[in-house]
Amino acid sequence: MDKVNLADKFARFAERWSPKIAGEVNDAYVKLVKIQGEFVWHAHEAEDELFLVIKGHMTIRFRDRDVHLTEGEFLVVPKGVEHCPVAEEECHVLLLEPKTTLNTGNVKNERTVADLDRI
Repeated sequence: MDKVNLADKFARFAERWSPKIAGEVNDAYVKLVKIQGEFVWHAHEAEDELFLVIKGHMTIRFRDRDVHLTEGEFLVVPKGVEHCPVAEEECHVLLLEPKTTLNTGNVKNERTVADLDRI
């Protein structure tokens, strides 16, 4: 058991939209990701997804509304709900989701990351 310093972990990578594994909780990964710009509209048919903003601010778009998150705020996107994360400036986000969760959910494209790196 070692403590994790989030600032140190985020400093270890620069790429955006490429989640990194920072820890494990039961059958879930604690992932860190840097985001900027607009992601892809997608859904996770079998998994809920937690977004916790560590640094910056972001918006999670839904078909019927937008939810704005800033540092220290989180949102759980329920399984099956289509969403699109967006950040105008770089934003650092902690994700908590089952190990089987693919970052692009039901969409496979150039942003799909199947093999996650550990940091």
